[in-house]
Amino acid sequence: MRLDIENVSVDGILDDIQLTVNSGAFVGLVGPNGSGKSTLLRCVYRALRPTGGVVRLDGTDLLAMEPRATARQLAALPQESSAEFDFTVHEVVAMGRLPHRNRTAAEDRELCARAMERTGVAHLADRGFPALSGGEKQRVLIARALAQQPKVLVLDEPTNHLDIAHQLDVLSLVRDSGPTVLAALHDLNLAAAHCDLLYVIADGRIVASGPPHDVLQPARLAEVFGVRAHPVRHPETGAVQLLFDLLPAK
Repeated sequence: MRLDIENVSVDGILDDIQLTVNSGAFVGLVGPNGSGKSTLLRCVYRALRPTGGVVRLDGTDLLAMEPRATARQLAALPQESSAEFDFTVHEVVAMGRLPHRNRTAAEDRELCARAMERTGVAHLADRGFPALSGGEKQRVLIARALAQQPKVLVLDEPTNHLDIAHQLDVLSLVRDSGPTVLAALHDLNLAAAHCDLLYVIADGRIVASGPPHDVLQPARLAEVFGVRAHPVRHPETGAVQLLFDLLPAK
């Protein structure tokens, strides 16, 4: 399923954002803190109505779709969740099945079990969600999103709270799961390793887009992030990786 963000604006935060995620692609959104990444994603998963522009799923205006129909197509993992679910891990993951009317209990159980197994939280199924560590909670919420079986997955800093092994595992899992993915990532090396395309956002505008090796150029990173970057190639995958230090003081 294709995702199109057409001339989306939010007063004072985003200005005329245009972005396309082709069906099955993994697209990363990168930029400094406060650049507008989370605001843009909130427009995509309908937590915020843009003041201008439109978000389309396969050509259909997202805001014209019935909410349950949207939830059958699109799942989201916000950066921060204020809710503390007083449920077990299995019950939280099972929430991902709610948008699907034509389901059976056996099918739901199987899909939830599979999602928990894939995210490494099956052994926590009967644990209370509030008692989990930050990393465990993040993996449970990713399992909930996968159990929803979305065609589009929107992720805002999905590697928050995860150790390096789980960061790599979760991004590989999301990529291999099949949905169209739009993810805001703060780790540029993870973005370079896992994304097909990157969009760089600064001060509410897209300032660059393209394959990671084209976008993550030292001059651009110095301008946008205020750091000096030294690109190298991963010895096995060939993906661009970056070494950083501060720009010299003027």
